[in-house]
Amino acid sequence: MKDIKIGVIGLGYVGLPLARLFSTKYPTVGFDMNRKRVDALMAGHDATREVSDALLQEAIDRNGFVCTTELDAIRDCNFYVVAVPTPVDGNNRPDLAPLIGASNTVGQVISRGDIVVYESTVYPGVTEEECLPVVEKVSGLKFNVDFFAGYSPERINPGDKLHTVEKIKKVTSGSTPEIADIVDGVYNSVLVNGTHKAPSIRVAEASKIIENSQRDVNIAFMNELAKIFNAMGIDTHDVIEAAATKWNFIKLSPGLVGGHCIGVDPYYLIQKAQVYGVLPRVMSNARRLNDGMGAYVANQTIKCMNKKGVPVRDARILILGVTFKEDCPDIRNTKVVDICHTLEEYTRNITIYDPWADADMVRSEYGIHVENTQPQGPFDACIAAVAHRQFEGLDIVSLMEPAHVIYDVKGTLPREITDGRL
Repeated sequence: MKDIKIGVIGLGYVGLPLARLFSTKYPTVGFDMNRKRVDALMAGHDATREVSDALLQEAIDRNGFVCTTELDAIRDCNFYVVAVPTPVDGNNRPDLAPLIGASNTVGQVISRGDIVVYESTVYPGVTEEECLPVVEKVSGLKFNVDFFAGYSPERINPGDKLHTVEKIKKVTSGSTPEIADIVDGVYNSVLVNGTHKAPSIRVAEASKIIENSQRDVNIAFMNELAKIFNAMGIDTHDVIEAAATKWNFIKLSPGLVGGHCIGVDPYYLIQKAQVYGVLPRVMSNARRLNDGMGAYVANQTIKCMNKKGVPVRDARILILGVTFKEDCPDIRNTKVVDICHTLEEYTRNITIYDPWADADMVRSEYGIHVENTQPQGPFDACIAAVAHRQFEGLDIVSLMEPAHVIYDVKGTLPREITDGRL
């Protein structure tokens, strides 16, 4: 395949970094339906902070990278990459609407001989059974005759400045052996650490879904241990440090499992497994346990307050952080919201301080107010929920009432100032 021109559909946390990287080697156009997002990107700013302003501007000025909401601008591409979200609905059932919508978009512009590669996390079979029939229907072209497909699961870690997209080893696959080679070659040409070519699209899809499911199960085990040891009056972090001295112990920590990946993706495999008559008990139990950790943290804080005689009713409570992880503006599926909602049963005097979060976006998504500048005390309790680097030098005690409680979710605060930690 000669003279490749790439069209990336979806310019979020995954699509933009990938499109920027592709633009260093190939003519690349990014497509997104969000006009505000596209305008900001063309002005040289990425609100997700995954691509620095300098790199983005360089891609635009030097590489000719273009972001657009116009379908005609990607009509002459011949290598399409779909990088849209794959969320779940209110009942934790897979919501393929964004993926189907993107497939419809591809169908309107794809031509004979073109390739479409999906990056969105899905259960095995979605690409070939759900997405490509849409492309066929809209385009009037026949899959694997007139156009071809691949799957290369995204491995973007929001906020991670070490494992950036060009350094990630990517899994690739194609709908025919020849197409698999082409897809692998395109990705290999821009990646420092190369690729792993899977034998089929379904294998590539499955590999992605188990990456996040494995982490979900492992963290659930640590969260369960935290509950056990907290009940026993034993510090979980001390236990982990001791156990980690053995050479084959996998050192993980308990915590809140939010975000778009670990807290969502396992539901895709859970549902598909049940279609085949398999009840994935370990994965299902892990999901339930991890989804309940926000409420657990809130209740542990209340328990600490009761023990110290700090009134819970109408207490002034400070929560540090609302994003799903440190040093990242991503608020998708954040479990800090669950902490807040549990505490609201006792008090409405809750202040959330997060210098990374977009306050308007948090209000729109969760109906919660967030302060971007340090609030004034005094507070009766503080929950250090997210370990942003801006919080490292914060004198939390100075913001508190003389009788107070400080609960440390991440285990990063000095132990002498905390009353409890996960």
